[in-house]
Amino acid sequence: MTVLTGKRALVTGAARGIGAGIALDLADKGADVVITYERSADAAAELVKQIEAKGRRAFAIQADSADADAVKASVKEAAEKLGGLDILVNNAGVLFGSSTEAMPLDQIDKIIAVNVRSVVLASQAAIPLLSDGGRIISIGSCLAERVAFEGLTVYSMSKSAQLSFTRGLARELGPRGITVNMVHPGPTDTDMNPKNGPEAEGMRQHIALGHYGKVEDVAAAVTFLASPAAKHITGTGLSVDGGTNA
Repeated sequence: MTVLTGKRALVTGAARGIGAGIALDLADKGADVVITYERSADAAAELVKQIEAKGRRAFAIQADSADADAVKASVKEAAEKLGGLDILVNNAGVLFGSSTEAMPLDQIDKIIAVNVRSVVLASQAAIPLLSDGGRIISIGSCLAERVAFEGLTVYSMSKSAQLSFTRGLARELGPRGITVNMVHPGPTDTDMNPKNGPEAEGMRQHIALGHYGKVEDVAAAVTFLASPAAKHITGTGLSVDGGTNA
């Protein structure tokens, strides 16, 4: 099914994990894809090859999502490489676990810079480049609306900020038919949060389905929101958390 044939997408922070899964699924559905990465050059290059093997155009841009200028420049470069932009997926994110009392300033600043500021700046840069009827989709967290785990207060705050931004931007861009939404993963099996990791059992007890999600589950939700079937969905978040917040 190639519901996104001819569409041009940028996925930030997508060399591995959920971002890579999103990029691959968008390509499966027909989109050409640019990804950004910070340090994982080899993984980014391999992902580009995988996308090209599907018959799609693919490019990788090195950009630190904590660097405001790099974020804005990467959006412009992505549109230049693809000849325009139809879909922006704000996937780049960082997580540091700590009590609020003990969290150092550099970690607080990094969370805000990557999880909040980069989403605002990438979206801001994309707005004049997006085609009417385009899509902005941000990867949030089940913690955006309910903080079920200790030690993630500042991270949760950053995802809640994304949700407020999404709702406001949906109203701004509605007249152009551009939808703005979020996908809220729960515990998902990646190298950052493996299903057999030291914290996994505690998290698993909160999941109604009793098991971690897969990258493909999150990617499918993003692809749906990017598709014509979701043209009347905007300003909201789609939970893909196995019932963590049920």
